[in-house]
Amino acid sequence: MSIAQKIKALIVDDQVTSRLLLGDALQQLGFTQITIAGDGEQAYQIMQKDPHHLVISDFNMPKMDGLGLLQAIRGNAATKRAAFIILTAQGDKALVQKAAALGANNVLAKPFTIDKMKGAIEAVFGALK
Repeated sequence: MSIAQKIKALIVDDQVTSRLLLGDALQQLGFTQITIAGDGEQAYQIMQKDPHHLVISDFNMPKMDGLGLLQAIRGNAATKRAAFIILTAQGDKALVQKAAALGANNVLAKPFTIDKMKGAIEAVFGALK
């Protein structure tokens, strides 16, 4: 069993197309345990009931944005160890700095490639295969 198959991943994005692209990319990388949330509030509820190892979250979302979700996850003993990768538009340095200060493990710029996603995940978990 590969490392990717052992990692429970949570995709958080309010755009259906983005969720599908992210899910497909994770599947291509060997992930089999993938949960989807449409906003930060829904993602946080999922994390409270069933903590996941990896959260890949968009920044701009209704109800609770990516930084709010990151803060909530880091502030909860049951979820604070989850790896958190935030999705951002290319070159948003202020967001990247804020996310790092709040404890994000990595940043993935949109549009992304599968190789860039793999690199962002492997920087946290090591080689996926």
